[in-house]
Amino acid sequence: MTGKQSCRSNVTCTLTTPFQMFQSLMEAQSSSGLLLSRKRRRDGSNGETEEGERLGKIPRCTVGLKHPAPFADELEPADGTPYERVNMEEAKRGTPPDRPVRVYADGIFDVFHSGHARALMQAKCLFPNTHLIVGVCSDDLTHKYKGFTVMNEDERYAAIRHCRYVDEVVRNAPWTLTPEFLAKHRIDFVAHDDIPYSSAGSDDVYKHIKEAGMFAPTQRTEGISTSDIITRIVRDYDVYVRRNLQRGYTAKELNVSFINEKKYHLQERVDKVKRKVRDVEEKSKEFVQKVEEKSIDLIQKWEEKSREFIGNFLQMFGPEGALKHMLKEGKGRMLQAISPRQSPNSSPTREERSPSPTFRLPFFTKTSPPPSPPSHHSGARGYLISDDDDEDDEN
Repeated sequence: MTGKQSCRSNVTCTLTTPFQMFQSLMEAQSSSGLLLSRKRRRDGSNGETEEGERLGKIPRCTVGLKHPAPFADELEPADGTPYERVNMEEAKRGTPPDRPVRVYADGIFDVFHSGHARALMQAKCLFPNTHLIVGVCSDDLTHKYKGFTVMNEDERYAAIRHCRYVDEVVRNAPWTLTPEFLAKHRIDFVAHDDIPYSSAGSDDVYKHIKEAGMFAPTQRTEGISTSDIITRIVRDYDVYVRRNLQRGYTAKELNVSFINEKKYHLQERVDKVKRKVRDVEEKSKEFVQKVEEKSIDLIQKWEEKSREFIGNFLQMFGPEGALKHMLKEGKGRMLQAISPRQSPNSSPTREERSPSPTFRLPFFTKTSPPPSPPSHHSGARGYLISDDDDEDDEN
């Protein structure tokens, strides 16, 4: 056995437990009715996917494969021990590390996609200790029984070799499996979906494998196949031709006529103009939106300032404004300044008047001792004449 094969075999043996746990998780979810695949919508464009149920958590592990799977014809021949098949019960129960269950899966694997990878993953996870052998048919055999392929046989071999689930690749695999082929590669089980595969004049090329109890069914991934991918490319042929012309492919390489080449170039120019117009429209919309936002802000600020201005104007020039009070006060002061001082309307009464100084008439003056307090019994009394009395006399 070569170094590459031993390396991949050791990795497979060390990852038995994570694969087994992953398989048990898949079986549990399948039994509960959950879909394991993310189904595609057949009527969707460009393979748009529909979200399905997601897988649960699985243990963290590092596979660390560093080499592609070897070809079967490059491996050392097996030892001389006779080959004895493992039945289904023994395979499910588990085999020793040095005796993995050898599972064979074949196909065309043109335009290798996730459906192919999932089928190989299911084949790898059929048993706790599995050595997966994948057979790839040649171009001649495939063109004879199925049709023309996009990838040639070498490209398809390389795609399978670099799949993480594959341990060994058989080139130029037969279309129908013979007992000699099964014995040569020491195959225990053949993995494929259980839909009858009619080809090469047979209703089911795996019928004799099923009858021998060597068939291990897998499930197809709905919505993804090589035919679906080719259908999308054919449906959008013009788009992909224009795409490749832009990337530097010549019309001759694309098998495009001179007229179609000019047509595609013209369409590309028209699309560029449309994209520019669309960009200008989007930018103009953004500009108009920004102008509207700024205008709204300006209008709001103007309204606030106008309210403030009107309030200040009314406070100054309104009916009860400060200007009116100022004018009234100025008018009063002006009238007070230019009008003469007026006498009081009413003269004070006698009682309110301040007492006038008293004096005696000269002809009533005589020397006498200081006057005594007035008395009703005094014989002579003097007369007191005030200024008010004089005024009464004059009246």
